[in-house]
Amino acid sequence: MNFPLHAVRAAALIAAGSALTAAHATDGYFSHGYGIKAKGMGGAATALAQDAFAGANNPASAAFTGGRLDLGVDLFMPDREMSRTGTGGMLDTTVRSGKRNFLVPEFGYIQPLSSDMAAGVTVYGNGGMNTTYPGGQLNCGQGPANALCGSGELGVDLIQLVVAPTFAYKLNPRHSVGVSPLLVYQAFKAYGLEGFSRMSVDAGHLTGSGYDYSSGFGVRLGYMGQLSDTVSVGASYSPKVNMSRFKEYAGLFANGGDFDIPENLSVGVAVKATPQLTLAADYQRIGYGDVPAIGNAATAGPLGGSPGGGFGWQNIDVFKLGAQWQMSPQLTLRAGYTRSDNPVTSANITPNILAPGVMKSHFTLGATHALAKDTELSWSFMYAPRVKVTGPSMLGGTETVSMRQTALGVQWATRF
Repeated sequence: MNFPLHAVRAAALIAAGSALTAAHATDGYFSHGYGIKAKGMGGAATALAQDAFAGANNPASAAFTGGRLDLGVDLFMPDREMSRTGTGGMLDTTVRSGKRNFLVPEFGYIQPLSSDMAAGVTVYGNGGMNTTYPGGQLNCGQGPANALCGSGELGVDLIQLVVAPTFAYKLNPRHSVGVSPLLVYQAFKAYGLEGFSRMSVDAGHLTGSGYDYSSGFGVRLGYMGQLSDTVSVGASYSPKVNMSRFKEYAGLFANGGDFDIPENLSVGVAVKATPQLTLAADYQRIGYGDVPAIGNAATAGPLGGSPGGGFGWQNIDVFKLGAQWQMSPQLTLRAGYTRSDNPVTSANITPNILAPGVMKSHFTLGATHALAKDTELSWSFMYAPRVKVTGPSMLGGTETVSMRQTALGVQWATRF
């Protein structure tokens, strides 16, 4: 049957609106997976076609999923902390960031158009450059102040919402290609950064302007091939997305407020080891270092300049492993592991008090329960152990940033 279009539109609007309240960071500020099934398998999804999140994972997979609607939400719980030592006691401190619970919604829809073609849409988000430090606890020697000699609370918030219409075409019964135009919308705010004023080319557009917004248009390309009855492969690629500038933060981000979405690619393989057991592995590359606002070193130049100082993030490689066991017709179990490089370098530790995207490992579990013939409920759990990065502070002494994460997600789906 055809799922009612008005219900799809309503679900997309709910997901899009809710995503503006979400923030998360796993592999840098990309999620370790998209869709609760993928999250339960450590994010490995490039060579699998098992839900409607093709626009985020691999557009070509939409040709093999059949018609379905997936609605999911993650409760993401990061614990972020910074400390400073070696300043003779006056500036030494240890402070935890607030706001430790975030709801991260996702939405996917796929409709077959013929035996060879399918179309759909995926709505998902990225984020994680989100911190809130209480005023008066991060002192830099000028009375109640923050680590950067500003006033009141210190923090930033970056949210990326992606709407990905998807079209997939089967070249033959075993091979498909797909494309997802990416409609990207960003929101960002920073506050308490007044101590950076003398380092900025435009101190009037450095901090305290509330949310500013930018938009851009990109694309994700995909291929999926079933090499045999037991082996499938996939590949997905998205070039860097050129975003409009954050004009209200032209004195913070390099090149006058420019904050593009990094190039990223994934390749994967899935093997049906037995009729009940599927093993999957993905490799992902994310080009954070090629986006000046993120990749430039803190000392590259004045804030907002060209070149301008940034967070010093490096490009990262991510490896994802997942297993799926169909225990019975009503129950499928999952487990996974993700290992990634750390984008944060010790030489740029001070700006990363604001953006401690330091995670390396993620351990995941998940399951799908059949509720009826065409409906199912899936869940996932993720735990990422604490990772610390230590380096020389711009204020003297040594600083350490650290984070650990847990997440619990649930997803309802119907097939039609």
